[in-house]
Amino acid sequence: MTGQIFRGNGEPHDWDMPPAPPWRQFRGQPIVEHPYHDNWAADYPNELERARTYQAHGREIELVNVALLLRRPLLVTGRPGTGKSALAYAIAHELKLSPVLRWPITSRSTLQDGLYRYDAIARLQDANLQPGQSPASIGRYLQLGPLGAALLPYERPRVLLIDEIDKSDVDLPNDLLNVLEEGEFRIPELVRIADTDNEVEVGIEHASAPVRINHGTVRCRAFPIVVMTSNGERDFPPAFLRRCVRLDITEPDHQHLEAIVRSHLGAEALAASTDIVNRFLQQRTTGELATDQLLNAIFVTMHSDVTHANDRSELADLILRHLNVPD
Repeated sequence: MTGQIFRGNGEPHDWDMPPAPPWRQFRGQPIVEHPYHDNWAADYPNELERARTYQAHGREIELVNVALLLRRPLLVTGRPGTGKSALAYAIAHELKLSPVLRWPITSRSTLQDGLYRYDAIARLQDANLQPGQSPASIGRYLQLGPLGAALLPYERPRVLLIDEIDKSDVDLPNDLLNVLEEGEFRIPELVRIADTDNEVEVGIEHASAPVRINHGTVRCRAFPIVVMTSNGERDFPPAFLRRCVRLDITEPDHQHLEAIVRSHLGAEALAASTDIVNRFLQQRTTGELATDQLLNAIFVTMHSDVTHANDRSELADLILRHLNVPD
């Protein structure tokens, strides 16, 4: 693919988004300025490290750009530890769209958790404690969730990570369909008062300032870059899959593993740990291992007092234990 927006090289660069397909154009108004703190390196050093060291393959780069061009969510499937979540941080870092909005999914997650939270109890308590006074704005008790914040009408898209969606209740993927298709949602608590208060300021987690919601509706302008990860623990309905660009991240081969070790720990660490890399590859043929186990094993052997080869192997084996085999 020519004219790639995401290059996968870890280098931030300027870019321009080609026009959206006619069926994926959004016109949210008014434009919202970036409401987040920009000091990503200081506030989120672990996320920045994951972004800088991510090693993207050609196929991954191609499918990320397909999702960007089509304004469609990217459904990333793979075994634990293959870097699915790190891809979202790599995109945000390279396209200068940090910080990432992250929505970790559990079996109790609902669509409203991702869109917004309304603390009706706190509002009632405040009203009872201050009788005779004008009530505080309802916006004080509303806070947009990561999905809701991603759908605000930004000029540039936000990166949203919906992590481990396969752990959700069976209804959540279907509940997401309309929001991801239309790029908008309504907040009923604000819609009901739109005739008398058509513009309300609401908060966003980790944001430096509130944002204004008009007539109770949040409608995107630049469709967010949505990365949904799955460990492959369940199947998704066809209607959901049809709206996604699907990327399956396979286990890295020998060459790719070396590139990962080099990017995280340096060339010297790789040169001194070829035995551990080979041991990892050998043990991976008989059971499930994650790439971060290899990085941990190399780091531990580098920073321990062990020098004998057998002792190094024993120390590495404490970490390189199969994930799918009980102790």
